[in-house]
Amino acid sequence: MSQEFVINVVSGQGGGGHAATCLALRAAAKEQQLPWKFQVTDKDEIITDLSQAGQVKNAYEMFGFSGHDLYNKMVKGGWTWLWPLKMWLNKWLVKLNYDVGVRAFESHWRRQKPDVVVSVMPLYNKGLWESLQRAHPGTPYVTVMTDFADCPPSFWFEPEIGTQWFCGTQRAIEQARSLGISTSRLTPSSGLVIHPQFYTHSSLSPAERAHQRQQLGLVADRATAIVMFGGNGSQEMLKIAKQLEKFQDTLQLIFICGHAQALAEQLKAYAGPQKRAVVGFADNMANYMSLSDFFIGKPGNVSVSEALAMRLPIITACNFATMSQERYCAEWLLEQQVGIVVSSFQKVDKAVTQLLQPAVFEQYRANLHKFDNQAVFEVIDYLKTVL
Repeated sequence: MSQEFVINVVSGQGGGGHAATCLALRAAAKEQQLPWKFQVTDKDEIITDLSQAGQVKNAYEMFGFSGHDLYNKMVKGGWTWLWPLKMWLNKWLVKLNYDVGVRAFESHWRRQKPDVVVSVMPLYNKGLWESLQRAHPGTPYVTVMTDFADCPPSFWFEPEIGTQWFCGTQRAIEQARSLGISTSRLTPSSGLVIHPQFYTHSSLSPAERAHQRQQLGLVADRATAIVMFGGNGSQEMLKIAKQLEKFQDTLQLIFICGHAQALAEQLKAYAGPQKRAVVGFADNMANYMSLSDFFIGKPGNVSVSEALAMRLPIITACNFATMSQERYCAEWLLEQQVGIVVSSFQKVDKAVTQLLQPAVFEQYRANLHKFDNQAVFEVIDYLKTVL
């Protein structure tokens, strides 16, 4: 593997899971000292350029922002009940602009000249694969799912394309087979791809853990929950802060607000007796998780996978407003008995009361040790074979 290969990763700006997966693959390759050159194809950036040039139709222009901006605003503002409409509109726009998009990405691939393309995005893989084969016939195309399951039709799985899918759950494998996709095109992985840092931080010593908690202004030996809603935060975090005030001397919280600076300021200004640390965007998430005992947040597939790797029991919510690609994540947590799912974060206090019972907490912790997610290294090993 001394040859320098060009790995092009297709990512996007909606949410943080896709970018996190891209960074994880790059970090794992660097750890193994592979002389690979990583390129990133930001499909949102290219689509925006095409839209501004008038080459594609973009229904989001009437709102004054892009599709990925709307996604991030939905999550941040707690408007995820709008997601079914946005999903329908996304799929319609992909079909409407398909031919123009294929030609545009064909030109892109001719300039990039990748040795392999790795997509961590749903929805666009049919056109991306076709454009790559037009530009460089036979170039391998690998799709790494960042969700626990598909949201058919035409989301992750497209039966007619020649990609290799990495699927982190048995449900995803079964969905693909039901569409007639050959088993040879499906690679089951031991989970979703997460950053290698989550393996090195899982062995933090009790003394170091206590010291770092105190540096954040927390108590060294108090039960600690990490609260996060992806890279853009959510107003739900304010509700959670209010609901958990009653655990004044038995629970402290670490809020990870991501890019939501206004939310971080609100949480810092929120008067209350409970110990809390408020953090903005963090690229060392494994460190904050290593200081925590359990996770509270939306059922985001990648962030939940990170918490699982850190052996953190999970409290999440699933209801009519939960986005379709995150619903099975909540279902899976219940199936595996590693998390508590409530119908609303208004009931998060009841879930915390249940989880903090010593016997319950220890059972969840024991269940978490069943999992050994090595997906990031499995993908790297596969790429070595392909290259």
